[in-house]
Amino acid sequence: MPTETHSGGCLCGGVRFAATGPLRDVIACHCRECRKQSGHFSAMTGVPLDAFELIASESLAWYRASAAARRGFCRDCGSTLFWQPDTAPRIAIAAGAFDGPLGVRLAEHIYCAEQGDYYAIADGLPQSAGWPAELG
Repeated sequence: MPTETHSGGCLCGGVRFAATGPLRDVIACHCRECRKQSGHFSAMTGVPLDAFELIASESLAWYRASAAARRGFCRDCGSTLFWQPDTAPRIAIAAGAFDGPLGVRLAEHIYCAEQGDYYAIADGLPQSAGWPAELG
């Protein structure tokens, strides 16, 4: 049985990556940090770190926006790309940074207590005020 591989990168191509195996369904994060970094909210899928490979990283930069994780972005084009927690061997990847179809769906919204006041979440998906316990 072939293993699925999904590739992607930033807008300018300075950062390229591949994720092997199934991707987690997409989680929409409405926290202050995601909103500030992306300009709205973040929609991220993810994989275990051992299923993630950086192919090109000459313009990759990391920013520590909190004590719990770091955020990866392209310092040349500004693309939001990654969120990596300090305490778990996984990485969240911006769903929009992939090149093609992902075969995943938007599954839930988190940090809804911090969402912007200019929009409503009205898609009927589960909502959490903060970080859901099932995400660890």
